[in-house]
Amino acid sequence: GLTTLLLPVSIVVALSDETTTITTGVAKTTMRAPYAFTLTGVRSSLATASTSGLVTVDINEAAGSILSTKLSIDANEKTSVTAATPAVMSDTVIADDAELTFDIDAAGSNAKGLKETLLGRRAVS
Repeated sequence: GLTTLLLPVSIVVALSDETTTITTGVAKTTMRAPYAFTLTGVRSSLATASTSGLVTVDINEAAGSILSTKLSIDANEKTSVTAATPAVMSDTVIADDAELTFDIDAAGSNAKGLKETLLGRRAVS
């Protein structure tokens, strides 16, 4: 029979430019999934860290959040990898061509250059 390979997936999405201070809002970026995949991780990063307060991001598939604990970057940090409270994914099945939107729920202070990374695996036979 056919062997199914699980190929790694990584998609990086910019939610702002590099030089403008980020602001809160819904659907700061909207994209469509290029293929169906299973989400294994999510990350946020900044070019310039917040000088005070968290930067918090929500990711939605077809208008419903896929995170039960939102992605956050602590003040004076540039990555969510070191966050005091890690993100928790509540929906890991991303459908082909699903509309994905990215909300900035908290902007911290003076943070710039916000990006989201989606990590996962997709089946290829």
